[in-house]
Order: sequence, then C-alpha cells, then structure tokens
Amino acid sequence: MENLKKWIISNISTLLLTVLFIIVLVNPDAKAWLMRQVASTGILNSSISEPAEKPANTAAYTGLMLNNEDGTFIDSSLLKNKVVFINFWASWCPPCRAEFPSVEKLYNKYKAHPDMVFLIINLDDNPALGKNYLKEKGFTVPFITPAANIPEALYNGSLPTTVVIDKKGEIRLHHTGVADYSKDSFYHEIETLLK
Repeated sequence: MENLKKWIISNISTLLLTVLFIIVLVNPDAKAWLMRQVASTGILNSSISEPAEKPANTAAYTGLMLNNEDGTFIDSSLLKNKVVFINFWASWCPPCRAEFPSVEKLYNKYKAHPDMVFLIINLDDNPALGKNYLKEKGFTVPFITPAANIPEALYNGSLPTTVVIDKKGEIRLHHTGVADYSKDSFYHEIETLLK
C-alpha cells in the first residue's frame, strides 16, 4: 500500500493528464472546449481573399437548394447582392461545436444588416438532433437543411466548412476546420465586403 501511494505521488501529473485526455476523448463538449481554446488563438483561421477566376454571371451559390426550419424552400435569388456567410455543421461534430459560439456572435452582430445573409446548414442525418443541440445550447442562428445535393464548390464533405460569398456572388473565403469568427479582424473583413 505504501508503494502505491509513493507511485501515485510521483506520477500525479501523468495521472491527471491521462484523466483529462480520457475526458476530452469521450466528452464532445470537452473536446469542443479544447478546440475552442486553440481556435481562439487565431492560428487556425483563414482570411477573406480576392475572388478567384470563374465564369461570368455564375454566382457561387447557384445550385444551392435549402429549406428553412419550417421546411419552406429558400429562394437563392434572395442571396443576390448580399454578403452570404455559409456554415456547414452537424451536432455530433466536435470542431463544429467548438466554433459555434463564434458563429453565434457573428450572427448576433450582423443579423439585422440588410446586406448580410446567414446560411447555417445542418448536416445531421436526423435534423432533430441539430435542432435539439441549438435549443440546448441557446443558439439562435437560423436552422437550415439542404433540399438537394450541395454544390461541390461550396462543400466537399469535411465538417465544419465555412464559406463567405461577396455581393457579386464570388467565394471570398472557403475554410475547412474549426475557426474563430468572433475576432475583430474577421469583423473588419466582413465590413469591407459589406461596403
């Protein structure tokens, strides 16, 4: 028994790190918290860039068919001449959970702006899981689901994926993975697109 106490005392930091690792491994909220801490440093963020070459008169959201929470179809013509923030997420995805508080802050800052549209697209196999997650966490972002296949230019299968489209319909940000969208630097970039 005395040897066990000595071993525990000499290995306490290893034991604590092991327990923390197990918690992070099995608890999606703990994993999301850890990812949020890393994302808050800004090292994972990408920034809005100049538009890429593309065929004329072809908006990036062409072919994107979505439904609102009540199941009504979202007319993509409503996106014309708007800055569009698109976030693809699922409730089971720890990186999605990690960045969601920053998405919510961005949404709350710009939701009333007439030239800004938020498409927060849930990709859970069962949409009820996504709705429950938003309700449980108190998030107010719009709950949107795909009504058809998502164009590959916007989403390639990795979660989370965030896309920002400018008023001309051109992709200005395409980021896969966790990021922090509540930084002043990102707000400044959005403000530039809104002008």
